[in-house]
Amino acid sequence: MPRAVRERQMLDAAVRTFGQRGYRAASMDEIAELAGVSKPLVYLYLNSKEELFSACIRREAAALVAAVREGASGASGASRASGVSGGAEASVPAADRQLWDGLRAFFTHTAERPDGWAVLHSQARTQGEPFAAEVAAMREEIVSFVTSLIAEAARSAHGDPSLPDREVAGLAQALVGAAESLAGWANVEGTVSAKEAAATLMNFAWAGLGGLMEGRRWVPSSPL
Repeated sequence: MPRAVRERQMLDAAVRTFGQRGYRAASMDEIAELAGVSKPLVYLYLNSKEELFSACIRREAAALVAAVREGASGASGASRASGVSGGAEASVPAADRQLWDGLRAFFTHTAERPDGWAVLHSQARTQGEPFAAEVAAMREEIVSFVTSLIAEAARSAHGDPSLPDREVAGLAQALVGAAESLAGWANVEGTVSAKEAAATLMNFAWAGLGGLMEGRRWVPSSPL
């Protein structure tokens, strides 16, 4: 069997084990058995439990970032008319749809790979360096991407090239943090779809809490 295929099997087994049992409780024996290989072969390929866990973090982080970017890039560059239900519709730039597509891709990915999300969101952050640093780097990449989407939407909507970067960066940090918490809750709840989770956060981010209290919601002009 090609080395790449064998490594993928080992990483699949490791992500499942780490995600379900936790880093401390997971054993190399269990991972090797689940992967269908010998424990010495796991050590030959990935050297140690620590390096195996790091490899899992890097793979799952790269997959999540790629999913979000790919999801957001599916939106058309042309402006779409979007509005808020219960009030007058406004012309909003395509970045609102990009943000929606990115959020939906995020929640779809975390729902389809709950063990990978557990590794990133629950396990890696609590095991100290260098694991926490790996996740922090992934998070900063996503925050940077979301920052650009928010800045594009706001500047296009208001025609203000001097929108404070610090304010946009703060909004991106808040949005990513909310998405992380919501994904954890949705995976535990088990009955919340990716579309529902994305709509919840999009309504909160775009319509605002005040708007939601008044019955106004974010509504795209084109079908989702």
